[in-house]
Amino acid sequence: MLPYPQIDPVAIALGPLKIHWYGLMYLIGIGGAWLLASRRLNRFDPTWSREKLSDLVFWLSMGVIVGGRLGYVLFYDLHAYLANPALIFEVWKGGMSFHGGFIGVMLAALWFGKRNNKSFFELMDFVAPLVPIGLGAGRIGNFINAELWGKATDVPWAMVFPPFSDPAQLPRHPSQLYQFALEGVALFLILWLYSRKPRPTMAVSGMFALFYGIFRFIVEFVRVPDAQLGYIAFGWLTMGQLLCVPMILGGIGLIWWAYNRKPTAKAAV
Repeated sequence: MLPYPQIDPVAIALGPLKIHWYGLMYLIGIGGAWLLASRRLNRFDPTWSREKLSDLVFWLSMGVIVGGRLGYVLFYDLHAYLANPALIFEVWKGGMSFHGGFIGVMLAALWFGKRNNKSFFELMDFVAPLVPIGLGAGRIGNFINAELWGKATDVPWAMVFPPFSDPAQLPRHPSQLYQFALEGVALFLILWLYSRKPRPTMAVSGMFALFYGIFRFIVEFVRVPDAQLGYIAFGWLTMGQLLCVPMILGGIGLIWWAYNRKPTAKAAV
């Protein structure tokens, strides 16, 4: 069994002002995405300025934050937030939904593309390889917060999370680190290497949807479902898995369509 590193969720405290690691992970994800996007900007559109790229990253970030929070409220704990709407603004406590953030990013990309003469999938293919940076950083934030841990297990790398998080004090799968490795590191490598060569429009987006859906679906088997929901289908499927099914199917469909439609538009992103 591995010891859980006791990391204070508050990274910086300046009097009443507290900056949490969870929030810093979002800044790391957004900053890292901007840096990598700036490296690929000329391949995407040589006429774009750094200012326009910054605008794109800003609006997509707003889609992540607003969509992620509202997605969690709608998909995972609507009753609690209806009872106390002020909880919606307590984002430092966690409670963000990837699938909600994904919808928020798609809506932001659709809006930004129309204003800047870019198709929806041109933008999504461009930003898809950047997203795993934020996903990986977010899972490290979950780990520091000692939230979203896994099921009890006797594997050698199991961890006992703090009593405030897990009163049962059982050795558990550090599922946040599994997700960091798969949704962050592995997904980044797959998309980054795949997108280095020109691919048909929609193919990179399809690869993102497919592999994120697969990775998340797998890890959910060892992750404890949200207490307020539990298993919601067949006694073993979680909300996260159900939301991943359309991503997996959609990813397969996009890849097939990208390589089989005629004519096939090539895009180097």
